[in-house]
Amino acid sequence: MKTILITGASAGIGAACARTFLDHGWRVGLLARGEAALTQVADGKANAIVLPCDVTDPDSVDAAFDRFVDWAGRLDVLFNNAGMFGSAAPIDEISVEEWNLVRSVNLDGMFYCARAAFARMRAQNPQGGRIINNGSISAHVPREGSVTYTTTKHAITGLTRTLSLDGRAFDIACGQIDIGNARTELLEGIIARNPDNPPPTMSVDDVAKAVLQMAELAPEANVQFLTLMATKMPYIGRG
Repeated sequence: MKTILITGASAGIGAACARTFLDHGWRVGLLARGEAALTQVADGKANAIVLPCDVTDPDSVDAAFDRFVDWAGRLDVLFNNAGMFGSAAPIDEISVEEWNLVRSVNLDGMFYCARAAFARMRAQNPQGGRIINNGSISAHVPREGSVTYTTTKHAITGLTRTLSLDGRAFDIACGQIDIGNARTELLEGIIARNPDNPPPTMSVDDVAKAVLQMAELAPEANVQFLTLMATKMPYIGRG
């Protein structure tokens, strides 16, 4: 049975992916801060383990990864998904505290989780595995007032490329999915603020299907970057 650890699994894209992988028979580690929400997503399934963890705490991350490997036997895939948007404002209205908070989750947290996954994939037998980083359309083009989120997501692209290069010697693949306007709790808030002109959206289940496809590839194949977005998003072309 294949194994995957999903961060940010208590809601949104992470929860949708966790349910999809559980339904497809994977052993799934559900990692986030909220144990009650994780337990609800796991729904008592025998192939799920709930891993309460703060991704901004490297010791907590290492302990959660150890617990997962002890339970599952190995780590085949990490979906490095946990993230937050932060306040929508120009840079001079963003406090240093706000910047540090978003950076600690979106960049530090993803670094800590990738580091933990890489180490265990390198050490296990047979060696190797796959890391899938959740980037964003903002890794290419920003929304207005998204300086903290956009800056960190550009950094994740660098993380993905470096892990792909450094992982070759250890059979560790790394790819990135850049998602635009999946209908999650975050996007519901944007829609609520713009009821007369809601943005185009897509189902979060389509994201889960795409992550599953990336994860199920043979070890010798890798999706380096995948952009998945609502069809009518104003991403291509000029408005």
